[in-house]
Amino acid sequence: MSNRGQFQPAGTSGSGASLSGARNSGIVPGGRHLGKAGAARGLMVVAFTLAAVLVALVGFVAVQLFRLQANVDTEPLNIGSGQESALPVDLSTDPVQILILGTDTRLANGGESPGGGDRPPGGGNSDVMMLMNLSADREDVTVLSFPRDLLVPLPSCRAPAGGDPSTAMDLGQLNGALASGGPGCTVAAINNVTGLNIDHFMMADFDAVKELSETLGGVEVCVSEPVEDEYSGLSLPAGTSEVEGEQALAFLRTRYGFGDGGDTGRIMAQQAFLASMARKVQAEGTLTNLPRLYSIAETITRNLTVDEGLSQVTALLQLADRVKDVDLANMAFVTVPTMPWDQDPNRLVLDEEAAEPLFAAMRADRSLTEPAPAPSPSAEAPTGGAEDPAPADPPSIDAAAVPVIVVNGTGSTARGAAVRSLLVEEGYGQTQTVETSGAPVTQVYFGAGYDAAAAGIADLFGVDGAQLIPSPTAVGVEVLVGTDFLSGATVTPDPLGGELQGQTAEEEVCQQASGS
Repeated sequence: MSNRGQFQPAGTSGSGASLSGARNSGIVPGGRHLGKAGAARGLMVVAFTLAAVLVALVGFVAVQLFRLQANVDTEPLNIGSGQESALPVDLSTDPVQILILGTDTRLANGGESPGGGDRPPGGGNSDVMMLMNLSADREDVTVLSFPRDLLVPLPSCRAPAGGDPSTAMDLGQLNGALASGGPGCTVAAINNVTGLNIDHFMMADFDAVKELSETLGGVEVCVSEPVEDEYSGLSLPAGTSEVEGEQALAFLRTRYGFGDGGDTGRIMAQQAFLASMARKVQAEGTLTNLPRLYSIAETITRNLTVDEGLSQVTALLQLADRVKDVDLANMAFVTVPTMPWDQDPNRLVLDEEAAEPLFAAMRADRSLTEPAPAPSPSAEAPTGGAEDPAPADPPSIDAAAVPVIVVNGTGSTARGAAVRSLLVEEGYGQTQTVETSGAPVTQVYFGAGYDAAAAGIADLFGVDGAQLIPSPTAVGVEVLVGTDFLSGATVTPDPLGGELQGQTAEEEVCQQASGS
């Protein structure tokens, strides 16, 4: 019987080819011989199938990008009369400044405000104003917050919809620039103040905060005492909680829940929220997870207005790629230095002496978490003049008469005992320790008449001046020991050098509740 055309395994008798030989010669099990033409047709089928899959995949991506693209609204970047818009920048390699605005409605769509009623484009005020700088070396992110009560010169702005330009003002409330013609007018005002030429803006409404916090599965926040704010609806227990949706929005908007009830406490809460969000996004690898990133992009673009330069979704994805690997310690959130206006203490003006070095650092694309360069000899004050007066001696403190409570929030009872021992060694004999939890930052609270003693203890432990807080409920001095003070005799140094008010994304800051 002839075995011609039959396949036999290698090593058997007969003239059959091996399996590898069959593959190479076009012979397949079952006795069929494809030949060159059949093999070519098989390859064509495979190639056609792969091409069809690729076309379908590209088509799917294109459709999804088109969907995202359709969500995005645009407005002009800069509508200040006599101002030039920034030159185009490379979002991958150049330093980039982006003004981030938060508003109570989607102005570009004439959205409805929380209190009801439509608002036309250019109406309303900006609740949040943050200027973000992405460094050219892709290693630093700086976010500079502007208080909404800040008074600055406001330029004349051309209304995007036409009509007469707004009137320039020597001093006007910065958050009102939005009402003069939209986000491009706020861009023009901040350009004037900082000497920068802002490259882009993003404006989001309340829904963006609610939906983004839900998409992320909640954002962790911390408060020193329980908070019940009837105005914003914020309701939080003491310690660490996760907030999303309406509670996330309330945390960002509350004006009476934190600090002294002013805008400073609200800004600190916003910075802590964004820092916590950055930690979560980086820890979960969100910016390298394409399905998750798309979900976030869809959430953001539904509630976003940008300038024309950021209107392409691919530009937003470039920004995500730009920040995904930035060290959290190099993400700095700071507040522009201000002082009360001499004609109305409820309004603020720039502290120009303190603000100018900050603006200069941003213009030079310099990191805020690294020491500033030393001034050149020519910039130093001339010698040979009158000597500066000797600093006054600090007030004398009777340490033995100061009641001190060490509130240990490190989670280690041994650490609380160690801090108490350090105080006793310095003569603070009236010291006791209580335990708490969830305190990432060491703070010193003091009651009436104990400010000098509190300052002395803060100096002893290296506590930043921003964490020295008066408290109407404190009897003597209370030292809240946080996880930045787990060892040694001083807290971990402030990465911002103590000269700026703010934090890095690496720091977990607990908000001081109003009245506590």
